[in-house]
Amino acid sequence: MHSPLKRLAGILIPAFSPRREGDLGIGDTLALRQWIDWAADHGIGFIQLLPINENGADESPYSAISSTALDPIYLTLEPSVIPWLSENEVSKARDHLTVTPPGSGVDYTLVRQVKRTLLELAWSKFHEAPADFSGEFEKFKAKENDWLDDYCSFRFLMEHHGESLTWDQWPNSCKTPENARNFIKKLRAQDAETLDYRLDFFAFVQWLCFRQWRDLRSHADTRGVKLMGDVPIGISWHSCDVFFNRKEFHLDWCGGSPPEGMGQSDPFFQQWGQNWGIPLYRWDHMEANGFIWWKKRIARLTEIFNMFRLDHILGFYRIYAFPWRPERNQEFIGLSHDQAAAMNDGRLPRWFLRPDDTMENKAANRADGDVRLRAILEAAGDADVIAEDLGWVPEYVRPHLADLEIAGFRIPHWDCNEYGHPTPGNCFPENSFATFSTHDHDPICGIWRGCLRVIQQHHEHPTEASGWQSHGAHNTLRVLSEFAGIPMSGHGPWPPFTEGIRLRLIKALFDSNSRYVSLMVTSLFSLDDRINYPGTTGRHNWRFRLPWTLAEIMADPQHLDICRKLAATISITRRMP
Repeated sequence: MHSPLKRLAGILIPAFSPRREGDLGIGDTLALRQWIDWAADHGIGFIQLLPINENGADESPYSAISSTALDPIYLTLEPSVIPWLSENEVSKARDHLTVTPPGSGVDYTLVRQVKRTLLELAWSKFHEAPADFSGEFEKFKAKENDWLDDYCSFRFLMEHHGESLTWDQWPNSCKTPENARNFIKKLRAQDAETLDYRLDFFAFVQWLCFRQWRDLRSHADTRGVKLMGDVPIGISWHSCDVFFNRKEFHLDWCGGSPPEGMGQSDPFFQQWGQNWGIPLYRWDHMEANGFIWWKKRIARLTEIFNMFRLDHILGFYRIYAFPWRPERNQEFIGLSHDQAAAMNDGRLPRWFLRPDDTMENKAANRADGDVRLRAILEAAGDADVIAEDLGWVPEYVRPHLADLEIAGFRIPHWDCNEYGHPTPGNCFPENSFATFSTHDHDPICGIWRGCLRVIQQHHEHPTEASGWQSHGAHNTLRVLSEFAGIPMSGHGPWPPFTEGIRLRLIKALFDSNSRYVSLMVTSLFSLDDRINYPGTTGRHNWRFRLPWTLAEIMADPQHLDICRKLAATISITRRMP
């Protein structure tokens, strides 16, 4: 019998996606508070988010400039929450925002400018704050000083040298941690008041971030809704962590993934794989110091999140590595291995530390993963840990995750037996996390409609390539239909994506044996929008916003009916928190 406290349904909604009346062009903590209340009212056990650490100029939430600092872009900047701002000041800031109608995404550059202006204004008046606020701020600085001092110094240096320059482009006077600290010490000797005022601004912003997110966690706890976070496998090469903790990283190797043997439009991806640009961890050094960096990272995460996803769990066992940074990717397209090696002192992309090519290496990789993940679990305490174990998964990984009681992912249309039939939902492992899509995939409606388009295109313009694609599309529709019990005629065209098909798919997912099930908010409302296209950069990624506010959703009869049916499905499948 499942524990009612463990059998939960969730909704994936990135923090940048929700709308609310009067927001500043992006989702914020107040909009998420509204979604927490909505979740509680509909029996949803958790809200799944993407990483919320500060990204600097990079729009990907998986490339943070700090493993601890939170991104101020998600701050609610309203006088009711930030009392050093007036209604008139916030209203003027809104006037600078481009109108964002339904269908338009986040304009990160503009939103950051507007929010930064308001934060600077709030800080300029913070000295007028009552003693309880200033006292709380000073306590925050003292409590968080083990990371906050370095972070504030790093942000000051970013500002001092120009946000467009990364730390490896700074002058030699600041390019190493020792030189950077000496540079700041010299500035303090010249004008301590001005320097400390600026350093304290960055601390003030982080105080506001942690204040709002901790309050959001408290509200979610009160409503019986869990917040689910996300821990990227890597940290940006240009981050504060890498700058001040270089002994923890291999700076001459970048993590990524190998070529997948499938048709890819990107020639580099097709030939070499994905180069994410994240520096590799020096696991030997981390193990020697008790994984202190990881433990601090996880411990602070659990102050906000009751549960979290470990991104690319395979990277804790072994990771595919590139001996060059992504900026050089174009140089290697079309080169042979010998030519590429000649450009890199004989080095080529490879598995790090070792491949899974022998039983001995598999055993060693499993043992490495065991030590590292046990350190994560120790730091996580009572938080639920979910492993993103998708892709080409070595056979030892999922049994090992089961031994550690870490829930792995189950994607119904990828989880087939040797005869091509989907694993029935009632055969999913109890300690698993089932979903049709992650942020890197189409929502379930987009998958169905996309398959129909591929089949139609092949029918109209048949080629050998379109034939293979059409075969794959037919197979995906067959597997989804079989999984959800959708009647198949055996011949004739596939039906369009309908409300009946949507409900059958959601019911089958929620009725599965998995402890956790999650539905992307796009799948809930049958929106085809994509959150991210892996291996690509540009304005089509990380910008998705819902077309409506939550108030508009609840005022629309059709959307209200969707929400009621979701609540009924949760009740029927025994997933009420």
